[in-house]
Amino acid sequence: MVDPANTVGIPVNPTPLLKDELDIVIPTIRNLDFLEMWRPFLQPYHLIIVQDGDPTKKIHVPEGYDYELYNRNDINRILGPKASCISFKDSACRCFGYMVSKKKYIFTIDDDCFVAKDPSGKAVNALEQHIKNLLCPSTPLFFNTLYDPYREGADFVRGYPFSLREGVSTAVSHGLWLNIPDYDAPTQLVKPKERNTRYVDAVMTIPKGTLFPMCGMNLAFDRDLIGPAMYFGLMGDGQPIGRYDDMWAGWCIKVICDHLGLGVKTGLPYIYHSKASNPFVNLKKEYKGIFWQEDIIPFFQNVKLSKEATTVQQCYIELSKMVKEKLSSLDPYFDKLADAMVTWIEAWDELNPPATTA
Repeated sequence: MVDPANTVGIPVNPTPLLKDELDIVIPTIRNLDFLEMWRPFLQPYHLIIVQDGDPTKKIHVPEGYDYELYNRNDINRILGPKASCISFKDSACRCFGYMVSKKKYIFTIDDDCFVAKDPSGKAVNALEQHIKNLLCPSTPLFFNTLYDPYREGADFVRGYPFSLREGVSTAVSHGLWLNIPDYDAPTQLVKPKERNTRYVDAVMTIPKGTLFPMCGMNLAFDRDLIGPAMYFGLMGDGQPIGRYDDMWAGWCIKVICDHLGLGVKTGLPYIYHSKASNPFVNLKKEYKGIFWQEDIIPFFQNVKLSKEATTVQQCYIELSKMVKEKLSSLDPYFDKLADAMVTWIEAWDELNPPATTA
């Protein structure tokens, strides 16, 4: 059995890393009392809260936090007709926060994620570890058996090519969870009492050409490097599928990172996932995705982007065309999703026009 950390008495960090270069994005339908536990680590940063569900509901944010809050009315006002690309009644709405941010880095966390403890009992500053992951290179072209060679106490092992030791820029840092694992509904149903108590002190680069199931509840990324591809798709209200929002984004960003020569890391940091969602509700959301993923994953494994696609936006538009061409036969939903991917890029570019040179 593992418990969350007790952060009472831990002072707020007086010298937070990247304080003016990072936004924290939180999707929610409830009061954000969980931020009290995170105060020592997160209070210095700016929050972007994306309120899902009823826009008339008042969301309480603990005193002392600097934040902006957007509900569905705000999304409709800001994006107009393009607001159709932002999911409703689903945590996929968080990607609106990515779009309106003006910072270089994003950390996103769910409101049922608490501060974890490492094996020594020390509270884990998840954001600090994500920043460390993003600021040092990745090694997607050759696997290092001591995992991240840039961490203190590690290095490149014998036989690692010197020509590859410079690594590549890290675009994404994918963290993990203690207590409630991120399982799909069938696994939840057969293992209702299973809890993750293993704290593995490791960070590794996901190799080029390898996909992974990205979880959005403990995630950070370099918005300048990969932001336009971090779209969590059409999920939730009015859609035939849910709980595949972060995985869809993960498959998209991974093939684009591989194409553009960027890295994705997974492992540390851990958060404490406090609440198991209802497996029967989850199954209703997931069941089509469980079947569809057997076709979706081979599709992404075979994606080949053109040499002309040299920006994230160009890659994403090419990918949307492939989705329409290859996956629409699976279900008409994918035709709609491909159109939403294009709308997302159009909305992103309107809110984030490229810098002009004098």
